[in-house]
Amino acid sequence: MSAYTLTVLLLVGLAAGILAGLVGVGGGVIIIPALVYFLSFSQKEAQGTSLGILLLPVGILAAMNYYKQGFVDIKVVLIVSAAFIIGGFFGSKLALSISQETLRKVFGTLLLVLAIKMLFIDK
Repeated sequence: MSAYTLTVLLLVGLAAGILAGLVGVGGGVIIIPALVYFLSFSQKEAQGTSLGILLLPVGILAAMNYYKQGFVDIKVVLIVSAAFIIGGFFGSKLALSISQETLRKVFGTLLLVLAIKMLFIDK
């Protein structure tokens, strides 16, 4: 692994961790675009790698801090996690069945719609 690749990976991990702890995002918003644009991963490689990173307990320390302050609803965590497992299975099947170009457009559109909503549309 080159020094450039190692540096990019460390910076991406640090940025994703900071954003995850700060505003609850990081994986799709930081890791996937960084892998695609800085390390030339395909969209599917970036998404799969991001899932591999995030499905391990990388956010445990941040979650513990929120839990200690009373900001984690365990019932919600368990329900959403169970649904996430099922959704992740079917979502990955769908993603792997469509072209790279279509998948990239879906991803970009999602980020754009979310950004517009958060910037310009009140609840």
